[in-house]
Amino acid sequence: MRKLMLASTTVTLLVICLLSGAAQAQATRTWVSGVGDDANPCARTAPCKTFAGAISKTAPGGEIDALDPGGFGALTITKAITIDGGGGQVASVLVSGTNGIAVAAGPTDVVTLRNLRINGVGSGLDGVKFLSGAALHVQNCNIFGFTQDGINVATTAANLDLFVNDTFLTNNGNGIQISPTAGNVRSTLVHVWAQDNSGFGFLLNSGAGLTGTVINESGAVLNGTGIGIGGGRLFLGNTVVFRNNFGVTVTGGTVTSYKTNMIDYNNSGDGTPLTGTPLN
Repeated sequence: MRKLMLASTTVTLLVICLLSGAAQAQATRTWVSGVGDDANPCARTAPCKTFAGAISKTAPGGEIDALDPGGFGALTITKAITIDGGGGQVASVLVSGTNGIAVAAGPTDVVTLRNLRINGVGSGLDGVKFLSGAALHVQNCNIFGFTQDGINVATTAANLDLFVNDTFLTNNGNGIQISPTAGNVRSTLVHVWAQDNSGFGFLLNSGAGLTGTVINESGAVLNGTGIGIGGGRLFLGNTVVFRNNFGVTVTGGTVTSYKTNMIDYNNSGDGTPLTGTPLN
């Protein structure tokens, strides 16, 4: 009888340990540090070293936060998550010859990237590549040094959302390219500055007529072309397109301009005249 009781107790303790381990496997908030270790549980007192090391230990819908300055590595995101580099410090992703952050999340997943410096060191491909997910938010980021796009949208599903605000896109091939290969994307770009990109500052190249993009209180300066519209629909307001080689090109889609834009002093011409729409 005593042996049976001991065996039963042992099994019970084993089950409790296994359940406890499973419960602790993924936390709603994890941490990374420049002096962390990916063998750690990614707790505040035992942070991980990289975003890739932390994401497997973070529950869907959870958050990865940076404790201190550091380079936290490239990442592919396949679930709902927030990654926050924190304010007043350098939380960076530095890559060469590849993408910085790829978002390939599920159809109901919302992904937020906040307070990050994403550096392609002149040979990276895309800084942020949006492939799938319900919505992507890019907030207060600096994305630079990529040979293709600072932000590239290459989704295939319908009714996805992109929100970019308070973000600098500099020294890339294009600042941002919105070119879903199928379906459509609803994009809102506010306080986005595209500067010194060799191609386009903003390139809307969608074959989906329902793809709509709002650019408001933003700027395209010193790019090859400030804004290029090859498809979809652009709503443009309170935006500066200045000192690019060429101002605005429209080869497809439609543009609604709200008479509040400054499109001037582009070296080879300001481009396609935009029909103004009175403000209501």
